[in-house]
Amino acid sequence: MTQIQSINPEISGHRISKIIAFLYGIVAYLAFFVTILYAMGFVGGFGVPKSIDTGPETSPAEALLVNLLLMLLFAVQHSLMARKRFKEWWTQYVPKPVERSTYVLLASLCLMLLFWQWRPMPAIVWQIRNPDVAVAVAAVSLVGWVIVFTSTFLINHFELFGLQQVTANLAGRDIPAPQFRTPVYYKFVRHPIYLGFIIAFWATPEMSFGHLLFATVTTLYIFVGIFLEERDLIGLFGDQYRRYRKQVSMLIPWRRSA
Repeated sequence: MTQIQSINPEISGHRISKIIAFLYGIVAYLAFFVTILYAMGFVGGFGVPKSIDTGPETSPAEALLVNLLLMLLFAVQHSLMARKRFKEWWTQYVPKPVERSTYVLLASLCLMLLFWQWRPMPAIVWQIRNPDVAVAVAAVSLVGWVIVFTSTFLINHFELFGLQQVTANLAGRDIPAPQFRTPVYYKFVRHPIYLGFIIAFWATPEMSFGHLLFATVTTLYIFVGIFLEERDLIGLFGDQYRRYRKQVSMLIPWRRSA
């Protein structure tokens, strides 16, 4: 006697959609990973075809305008799409499992555009001529990048960049509710990822006007981002985060919060 097992087309289609979402999340994560590695070379001036101080030169006014617009595009995308109200609207059209991956992918594309279209402003603001001191300052910049990467793993690197969501969706699991934790760096500063970026951007043996513009604008944006992020964290964790904010400094280690 032959038994024929039929497969519900709806179930099969649902499984395929989960696989596609997972592959999409992988692509978005790889885009992020390539972009952040390029960012290290772009800011540090090594290992990439176009850095912050290389490329065809234009007039100072054009360079200033184009560079500010590129950074503004990233800032608007990065901040707007991270807000709860936008996510509630956005997930009416984008499936929730790939919402974070889409955010990561679009942020990566904005940065890729910035790297591509950035106009150099090569006039020197300061330059460290002692080679030993120059190497030490460059090493400090790399320490900043190490702080950025390790900080993401201390919280939840794969959730932060969308992989946990698409993996859980593929496996049919629910995402655990967020829990408030303060591992390692987070016991000394509330925002070690942002601190790492500030160190990486400012610690340079040779500061051009273009690099200074990039470091200044991104630092100002970091403070805006902290304000928006902490407002969301208070909404999520309430008094628990308020107490943490009183006890731990925002960016300067071992300095008590005001």
